[in-house]
Amino acid sequence: MKFIVSSGQLMRSLQTVSGVIQTNNTLPILDHFLVHLSPGKLTVTASDLETTMTTEVSVDSSEEMSAAVPAKMLLDTVKSFPEQPLTFTLNSSSNLLEVSSDFGKYSLGYLDATEYPKPPSLENAESIMISEATLSSAISKTLFAAGNDDLRPVMSGVFFQFTSEGLTFVATDAHKLVRYVRKDILAPSTAEFILPKKPLNLLKNTIGSSKKDVKITYTDQNATFKYGEVTLTCRLIDGKYPNFQAVIPQDNPNHLVADRSALLSSVKRISIFSNKTTHQVKLKIAGNELNISAEDLDFSNKANERLTCNYTGTDIEIGFNSRFLIEMLNNLESEEVIIELSAPNRAGILLPDGGLEEGEEVLMLVMPVMLNS
Repeated sequence: MKFIVSSGQLMRSLQTVSGVIQTNNTLPILDHFLVHLSPGKLTVTASDLETTMTTEVSVDSSEEMSAAVPAKMLLDTVKSFPEQPLTFTLNSSSNLLEVSSDFGKYSLGYLDATEYPKPPSLENAESIMISEATLSSAISKTLFAAGNDDLRPVMSGVFFQFTSEGLTFVATDAHKLVRYVRKDILAPSTAEFILPKKPLNLLKNTIGSSKKDVKITYTDQNATFKYGEVTLTCRLIDGKYPNFQAVIPQDNPNHLVADRSALLSSVKRISIFSNKTTHQVKLKIAGNELNISAEDLDFSNKANERLTCNYTGTDIEIGFNSRFLIEMLNNLESEEVIIELSAPNRAGILLPDGGLEEGEEVLMLVMPVMLNS
């Protein structure tokens, strides 16, 4: 059985799905790509049992066959070629895959495709269409805030909430929270599920920023994302997401507007001098002046800077973890940022001042840290 394929096209397909493969697989078959040849098309699949990713590439062939080919060896081989047609021959009697290039011939052993795990079939599933740009934005703006605590798995993913009023994406690790809302896209019915980090990172790295649609199909246990030549199916995190609305403080009386990039640069500089355990920076706001400072008493390090801002409210001093502030300011795209505060022991809210599309909302919440007396 033989097929001819462009080395560049094949390499892009293999790289797309290779992110699924783990380095410590319990089943040896999972160290392989499942390749399925049908007339004019080669389908490449990678799986870790929880997540399965499939992509298609055009080939010159009229035959049909499947094989499980060693992933790293195939990827490293194809990656080493400049752009050229490669001829693949599957020899079923010896279980060898032979590759012919302009330079020579290479053989690698493959396994029987019937051993490869099959992805779950989604029965009685709901579906929704979202543009690649919207999904990409939702993931990149929320994923960084998801937790890493194995004891609280529901907080280690991103919460998707689809309603007839819009779409909401939330991530939190109990110290910081991001809520991303799209009111310009309505779901046919209400649905809620939590998507794990790994498939989110795969989506983030492989979907584009075009207006092409991604079809999301979901049940209580699994979700599938279909975009372009790629299909990603993953198991959802089982559990109830915490009530994120309850922790967002309402009617904050103190309202600060500052230049985002100036504030980000200032916090980055000041954080160098902060305590290496707490990463605490202090924001002292009085009048239209924002004073940012940090101190590490153990090493006699300290720094402070002043920024001008527009501020309405009472004078306030509040401490934050500088790493969280930097992450949030990095993930906002507006020229100016709004910070809403109520008290030194209550969460601060970060909002972009403009720069959003019609129907798009972003809210970031960061918990304060206790100031050194």
